Amino acid sequence: MTVVSAWVVSDGTVDGPERAVFRFVNGWPDAWRWPLWIFQTLGVLGMPLVVAGAALLLRRWRLAAALVALVPLKLGIEHEVLKASVQRERPGTTIPGAMLRDVPSAGESFPSGHAIIAFGIVALLLPYLRRRWQVLVVVLAVLNSVARVYLGGHAPLDVVGGAAAGLLVGALLNLAVGVPERPG
Repeated sequence: MTVVSAWVVSDGTVDGPERAVFRFVNGWPDAWRWPLWIFQTLGVLGMPLVVAGAALLLRRWRLAAALVALVPLKLGIEHEVLKASVQRERPGTTIPGAMLRDVPSAGESFPSGHAIIAFGIVALLLPYLRRRWQVLVVVLAVLNSVARVYLGGHAPLDVVGGAAAGLLVGALLNLAVGVPERPG
């Protein structure tokens, strides 16, 4: 999905259905600003380290190691591979009238680094969680991506591409470190 998203956005524009989705989400009332701002923090670069700290307290050594490894892998894949391959500017530059809420107006937009982090954490946590908690972490990651569009930091395919990259990195880390046979 990351490759498909990268191919679609490779011309650097935000057109058609993607622009319509952006305008729909970005146009939600300002009352959503602070709740969604909180959800966007779930994708900051330090979040895997916070979750790794919790994993260490629970003696989940492999999970903690994978969460720590997510940080440099995210940076490498995001900057050295994806942003180097696709030059696409933020909605403040590519979408006239985009509402920007505490996000930069310019700079590289594809992929969303917040989505890479949020969905990388999801992929790493799923094998350790029971079903109801799995649903919760997926919903939180989706809300993170919705928040990035609402705030005006990314267009929809930026977060889709980032989410797919995060899931891939998390899955590869799970393969590398191993996961428990059953959650719990």
